[in-house]
Amino acid sequence: MDESPLFVRTHDFLLWLLPQVQKFPRAYRFSLSERIQRTGMDFQDHIIAAGKSKNEERRAWLKKADIALEQMRFWLRLSIELGLINIGQYEHAARMMVEMGRLLGAWIKQA
Repeated sequence: MDESPLFVRTHDFLLWLLPQVQKFPRAYRFSLSERIQRTGMDFQDHIIAAGKSKNEERRAWLKKADIALEQMRFWLRLSIELGLINIGQYEHAARMMVEMGRLLGAWIKQA
């Protein structure tokens, strides 16, 4: 599981993301920052569970991961609109999420 490209990309994404959202102003730290952190970690949890599951249960976990990734896209888009991250940070996150989405989509098709 640790060698899965999706697992590695997600781990790298979280290593980058968590310090970024910790820098949010206090007014957003306990709302938007917390939501982004939780969504990212939920995504990681869902792909781990999918890797340990079989058949229909795996498909259910992959669907949950897909939803979490879409939610992450929304929360990060909101973050840039509020001026909490800059365009370079957003572009970097978007590239990482596109790659994660591509890998997740391939896994969903395989399942």
